[in-house]
Amino acid sequence: MPLTVSSRSAVRVRVPAKINLHLGVGPLREDNFHDVATVFHAVSLVDELTLEAGPPGITLVLEQPDDRVPADSTNLAVRAVRKLADHVNLEPAVTIRLRKGIPVAGGMAGGSADAAAALIAGDALWNLALPPETIHRLAAELGSDVPFALYGGDALGTGRGEQLTPLTHPYRRHWVLAVAGEGLSTPAVYAETDRLGGTRASDPDPVIKALGDPNPDALAGALCNDLQDAALSLRPELHDVLEAGKTAGALHGIVSGSGPTCAFLAPDPERAEHIANRLRIAGLPGVSAVRVAHGSVEGATLWP
Repeated sequence: MPLTVSSRSAVRVRVPAKINLHLGVGPLREDNFHDVATVFHAVSLVDELTLEAGPPGITLVLEQPDDRVPADSTNLAVRAVRKLADHVNLEPAVTIRLRKGIPVAGGMAGGSADAAAALIAGDALWNLALPPETIHRLAAELGSDVPFALYGGDALGTGRGEQLTPLTHPYRRHWVLAVAGEGLSTPAVYAETDRLGGTRASDPDPVIKALGDPNPDALAGALCNDLQDAALSLRPELHDVLEAGKTAGALHGIVSGSGPTCAFLAPDPERAEHIANRLRIAGLPGVSAVRVAHGSVEGATLWP
């Protein structure tokens, strides 16, 4: 018989956004994925996911309804709970409450983060104590960015991005994030990259080395995103956003992942606030919010 009884009444998990300090994209594979070599960096914008026992099935409640966040069975958090329940032959009776702090459709893996949080929450709610490698495998089946959200910190991602090698360094980095009001489709950005012939598979080693340098200028000079040209092609106004960040005093700016969020590296927290204020005053077309964050931070974490 399937399990139906939860061992706890509710579990809350916090999970961070990511930016790609490096994103090298190889040619299209036979399975329609690209090989990537990326350096993930978890930053202090977080989603909160609460998993509560009951009623029967999987109910999703969005604390801040947003048309860009699916509220049905296609939501990655719902899919993650379903996948976990199926894995252990459990009939779920839960409510997912989701509070978004990660920009939606911004290239910061908010949906993937929610899936990771749901796996951690379900494992705790049902007292499963699954091995980490099992949760990692389930995460990878849900999406290429989901495994990294489990761990956070910094990591080199290869394959589709799901094969992770942790990277450690002692330095906090400070970021300003210019968030677009309208998202960019990740498949569309990859398709545009293919069209432009831009699958360069650039080398992540300069960023990995720069992470170990206390001078943030070293990291600024190494930031690289092979998808950036495609994102700029599809959303030309991002040129102005990147230029505005540099004019405001950022060490460097880069499109985050597939975009359209732009991430600007600042030398310290005070300068980050200054850059953010300058960008807010600028009123850049297409930018709906400017956020300040730091990294790296831990991944999906049970929260009191």
